[in-house]
Amino acid sequence: MSAQLLSTSEGHTLILTLSNPEHRNALGPEMYAAGVEALSVAETSPDVRSVVITGANGLFSAGGNLQRLNNNRQLPPEHQAQSIEGLHNWIEAIRTFPKPVIAAVEGPAAGAGFSLALACDLIVAAHNSIFVMAYSNIALSPDGGGTWSLSRLMPRQLATELLMMGERVSAERLHELGVVNKLCEPNQALGTALTWASQLNKRAPNALASIKELLNEADGATFNHQLSQERDHFVKNLHHVNAGIGITAFLNKESPRYE
Repeated sequence: MSAQLLSTSEGHTLILTLSNPEHRNALGPEMYAAGVEALSVAETSPDVRSVVITGANGLFSAGGNLQRLNNNRQLPPEHQAQSIEGLHNWIEAIRTFPKPVIAAVEGPAAGAGFSLALACDLIVAAHNSIFVMAYSNIALSPDGGGTWSLSRLMPRQLATELLMMGERVSAERLHELGVVNKLCEPNQALGTALTWASQLNKRAPNALASIKELLNEADGATFNHQLSQERDHFVKNLHHVNAGIGITAFLNKESPRYE
């Protein structure tokens, strides 16, 4: 069975499941294209307010398919470059998607699988999950934005250790470092992520979109520019119908129902 990205839904949450049973949910071009398409459709769908990315059969992803990578060594370099561009298009789509994206991790999240989880806004991980930037173990360097994410999430020395040594790191350790948001028991990552997503789904979508956009821009922005961006988003959201719903509900001690 070839690698595929399965799409299902629960309430207002879209669930994207990495499925490649023969290769421990290794990623591939079919998944990348399907991921970009799924997010493109979900972006404008009022029925989707959040996305959860998980893996089939109690595994997140072993990363790249090593057999495919080895075969690609016999092809022109442009072939592999095109494949990586596909991955990067999906990573970019996740980062710029205006709704929360949660990674639900069980078992291994290796190589590009680790990078994929890092691209998500929030990470739920089972206690038995293992994260590893395995690239250097096979004489390769990272892709999928792994270096960008880790260099911003932890001290340079620690990011360097994870990337150069290619050693496994536990979900507990990443939770201590603030990389993993929530820990859960094995086989509970998806359920925990869906519960969290249902809570996010009740919040104003326009406000969450602004928060995500502001966070994405903050890395390269000057303080004064970020202040102006926060001003513009605040004013825009104040004049959105959801602000009236939220303020009125708060004053009346009611639960808001946002549009």
